[in-house]
This record gives sequence, structure tokens and C-alpha cells, in this order.
Amino acid sequence: MAAIDSDALNDAEAREQRRARMFTRINKADRWFTVLGLAWLTPVLKAAAGDNPRAQAKEIWRLLGVPVLAICLFLLAWGALAPKVQTSLGAVPGPAQVWEEVVNLHADAEAKADKKAKFEEMVDKRNAKLIAAGRADEAKQVAFTGAPSYYEQIWTSIKTVFFGFLIATLVAVPLGILAGLSPNANAAINPLVQIFKPVSPLAWLPIVTMVVSALYATNEGLFAKSFLISAITVTLCSLWPTLINTALGVASIDKDLISVSKVLKMNTRTKITKLVLPSALPLIFTGLRLSLGVGWMVLIAAEMLAQNPGLGKFVWDEFQNGSSSSLAKIMVAVFTIGIIGFLLDRVMYALQSLFTFTNNR
Repeated sequence: MAAIDSDALNDAEAREQRRARMFTRINKADRWFTVLGLAWLTPVLKAAAGDNPRAQAKEIWRLLGVPVLAICLFLLAWGALAPKVQTSLGAVPGPAQVWEEVVNLHADAEAKADKKAKFEEMVDKRNAKLIAAGRADEAKQVAFTGAPSYYEQIWTSIKTVFFGFLIATLVAVPLGILAGLSPNANAAINPLVQIFKPVSPLAWLPIVTMVVSALYATNEGLFAKSFLISAITVTLCSLWPTLINTALGVASIDKDLISVSKVLKMNTRTKITKLVLPSALPLIFTGLRLSLGVGWMVLIAAEMLAQNPGLGKFVWDEFQNGSSSSLAKIMVAVFTIGIIGFLLDRVMYALQSLFTFTNNR
């Protein structure tokens, strides 16, 4: 009897240990679920593991049920009210019409991809025949000149915003560190920040266009002129949050750490890499997240006027087109812009979680 009780006790302890290890893994995974916007998975896994199902059900309702219900109510209200609003292009499209345009844009992208593949195959065959005939000097690559697909326009916008964001980061972080370390540098930089930070991209765009056109006379370089105009406009509008947050993060470092660096006689480079940057990273990443969000919003307006073949140009072309499906396509672009903006923020938050210990969401 005692042996049976001992075996049962050992089995119970083993189950509790396995359960404890499972909850430990779930709690570790919770951080990344939060980063990916999937925080509702944590209570689902905990409920499946038997951890207070009623409490976990409340969390699932709060984290998943309420947002899904809100989205459903929004779609119902949109579908009911949209037909009642008449525009010059007809009634505002409802969810069904917008989804139909999503399907149409996907089919159009596939058709354009097939057409491009056939064109490239034809060029390759022509070059192979010329080489076989001993006329290799006549073989050349011919670029496909067809209209870009919707997916290609999305990719163009993403490349443009990251290029502008990268330039902004390379400018803003060093200036922010300088302003945070030196009161004199901060006094010199701060007025410029206050003056240029509120300037609209629509004000920067004509200046950028004229400067780029003067310095970049042709489109034969590494980047297209419209791409550079859009990217530089993004840079000019998005660098300020990173600069301000970097300066604030550096200036708020514990004074005791600064004193330690003086006692250890650290040179400037060592102090920045070993002391300043690790301490200021949470605020620097907050600035980077804000800058990327600003850059993504600015990009759409910049592409409209610079005619960079991205989402902004897509919206502008559909507005000018004025067909019966144009409004629905513009709304597809609106949702695309919003979803990509959310994903970009999640990417930055994931990087922030990798390199810092902040709990900000």
C-alpha cells in the first residue's frame, strides 16, 4: 500500500513539474506573442494547459473577442451606410465591392507577372541565338516596360520608406548623441529642430524636387529620380523623432555612470559604445518607431506628387482615372497602407525587444 502511495506521489510530482515547465515556456513565448500582436495566444495556451480556464476565457474575450467583435460591427456599419453616400463616382463601395477589387488586383498582378516572365524568356532565347550564331556583341538585356503590378507598387513603397528611414537614422542618431552629451551642441541643434520639425512634406517636396533635378539630371543612375525625391522627403520629415528621443535618452543617463566613465578614463568612442548607447537604446528605439511611422505616412503624399511608382502613385492614378471601380481600389490601398504601417511598427518593436529590456508596447 505504501509503495502504491509512493508511486502515485511520484507521478503527481512529475506531472506538476511538467506543468510548471510548460507554463514557463508559455510565459517566455508571451513576450514574442505580444511583439507579433498575438497576445491572445497566451491565455489560449494557458487554458489548454488547465490554468484557471474561467480567468483565461475572460482574457481571451478581452484580447481576441472584443477586437473581432469591434471589427465585425465596423464592417456591418460600413456595409449599411456606404450605399447611402453618393459621390461623383457613384456610391461609396462596401466591404463586398472592396474585396472584389482585392481579388481583381491579385488576378491582374498574376497576369502581369506571367507577361513579364514570357517577355524575359523571349529576350533570353533571342540572346542565346545571337551567341550561338557568333554575334554575342549584339546580345543585350532589355528591361520590361509594362505597367507595374499592385504587389510591385507595394514593394516600391517599402523600399523607398526604408531607404529614407535609413538615411534619417544615420543623420539623427549621431546628432542626437552629440546634443545629449554636449549642452552647447544641444543649444545649437534645438532651434533648428523646433523650426523644421513641423514642416509639411508638401512644403519640402518642391525644394527636394528642384535640388535632385539639378544634381541628378538623368534617370540613368543607380536610383530613379522619383525614388530619390520621395526617399529624401521621407528623410527630412522622419528624422526629428529619432533625433529628439536620442538626445533625451543620452541626456537622461545616470550621472553616476558618467562619473564612473571619468574615473576609468574612457575615451569618447568607448564611452559612447559601452555606456551611452546601451543606456539610451530604449528611447532611441522609441524614436525609431515614431520616425518609421511618420516616414510611412509622408511617403504616400510624396509618391503622389513625385510620381514614384508606389502606393501613393497608385492612389493618385485611380483618383485621376475616375472609373466606377476607382473608389474601391483606393479603399484597398487605404487598408493596405494601414496594414503595412502596423507590420512596420511590429518589426521595429521586435528589434527593440531583441536589443533592449524595455516593456513598452
